[in-house]
Amino acid sequence: MSYLETTKNVYKEAAENPQIGLCCTTTPIWQLPGLKIPNRMLEMNYGCGSTVNPRDLVNNPTILYVGVGGGMELLQFSYFNRQENAVIGIDVVDEMLQACKENFAIAEEENEWFKSSFVKLIKGDALNLPVENNSIDVAAQNCLFNIFKQDDLKKALQEMYRVLKPRGRLVLSDPTCEQTMPENLKEDAQLRALCLSGSLSLKDYVKMITDVGFGTIEIRAKRPYRILDPLNYDTQELIFIESVEVCAIKDPMPEDGPCVFTGKTAIYYGKDEMFDDEKGHSLFPNQPLAICDKTAAALKNLMRNDIFVSESTFFYDGGGCC
Repeated sequence: MSYLETTKNVYKEAAENPQIGLCCTTTPIWQLPGLKIPNRMLEMNYGCGSTVNPRDLVNNPTILYVGVGGGMELLQFSYFNRQENAVIGIDVVDEMLQACKENFAIAEEENEWFKSSFVKLIKGDALNLPVENNSIDVAAQNCLFNIFKQDDLKKALQEMYRVLKPRGRLVLSDPTCEQTMPENLKEDAQLRALCLSGSLSLKDYVKMITDVGFGTIEIRAKRPYRILDPLNYDTQELIFIESVEVCAIKDPMPEDGPCVFTGKTAIYYGKDEMFDDEKGHSLFPNQPLAICDKTAAALKNLMRNDIFVSESTFFYDGGGCC
């Protein structure tokens, strides 16, 4: 049985019998005024983080969510655009689509503002999205792409890039791992379906995203997630897995490569009124400026003794250079 077939079976079972421990979301659930999330949706929250960020969801965006789960994030996205079919949910598993539809009926009863018609559920494949080119403002997936092997991951990212409008945003939450994942675990279809053994390093994960054309990457969060240990898994060493939340923006690719924000900051503490690097970045005394990794490297290369550049915090929430 292929890893994709195993995945379908895992999530067919998870749709029919909610499994609270299937994934372990490391991000607190958004609490928004007037929003009540049904308990069954919470039980079916099969992600490792969150793809919902109000900063992405202004001006009634058209939103695409791939891998619907129990519908929790679809409901949260609908909170920001309460129009017919404004949110599109796509899944390849019939049972998950049906469970999601049933959960929306409960959500309608518990949220007077919500209508199931705000969400359009479609059966479809992440590798061949049934969505028009350049039609989506915000696309998202939570702990789905980690399942794919690299050729399929590339196709899934290309599909997301294709359907996004220029300047559109792809918001992702996935596990990553800085250790080399043993081949036997990589090829374990069950572990891959559970979003564990497909984990790439953050550097490789970001490169997969930028290679398909995304010009700006924001690392919004990075948290401890899971352990694969020798007692419970076929590994000789302890393997530490983290979860990341990333936003990839369909900006034009800069000539010198993508702008990747990993939470670095520059602080100028010289005697002049400001420091201008003549590349579009102005630093004022003791005013922290969020900078991308390219700008951080360039400032360090200046070897100045009046500019401090921090290490990556792996938390970035907008603003700064570029």
